[in-house]
Amino acid sequence: MIYLVQCDPEVPAGTITEWLRSNDTPFRILRAFSEEPLPAPDISGAAIVLGGSMGVNDVGRYPFLSTVKSFIREAADLNVPFLGICLGGQLLADALGAHVHSGRYGEKGVHLVKLLEPAVADPLFSGIPAVFSTFQWHDDSFELPRGAVLLASSDTCAHQAFRYGARMYGLQFHPEVTREIVASWTRCSDDEASPVRLLEEYIRREESYLTVSRNLLVNFLRIACLIA
Repeated sequence: MIYLVQCDPEVPAGTITEWLRSNDTPFRILRAFSEEPLPAPDISGAAIVLGGSMGVNDVGRYPFLSTVKSFIREAADLNVPFLGICLGGQLLADALGAHVHSGRYGEKGVHLVKLLEPAVADPLFSGIPAVFSTFQWHDDSFELPRGAVLLASSDTCAHQAFRYGARMYGLQFHPEVTREIVASWTRCSDDEASPVRLLEEYIRREESYLTVSRNLLVNFLRIACLIA
């Protein structure tokens, strides 16, 4: 069983649910934003925490973030396979004691990310090109938790992916978006010219983006011992 923790109604799991179904992997979506209780992390499964428009320090406006942080800390204590995406990665960093910057190293749209030397032997990035296209939609960025291994970087945001322990990962980029999600997010951009430009740029890179995204999720399922 994979728990998909959704922090924002506008930031769904996207392609992840499609690919989980195609692999016959059972999953449950937990809508943390609606104060849905979060169960204890399942040591025989895995957890994915999705992104959101809020920041890790916005607990006053979004009290459910405290529940999500507790869920992540418990997952870390139990060594549950974990994947944090954008805000989810920032929440993982925060839960592990690292600082998350507000309004620093932000990126929007398609950006290239390069794997660093430790990623060569890391199972999450097995079979993924050394440089690949990602979709980014963040204003904040995380520092590395003590003991974490930096796996990927971009020109604008040096901390794109890290591993903590053997099976916990934080990503700054979004491997889950669809064309419809990109269209929805870009319509909210404060740059009048950007919605069309950003969507067109995503569509040009969509095929390679989806290939990498699927490979990354399959790799995570293997790390979690949920598929062979």
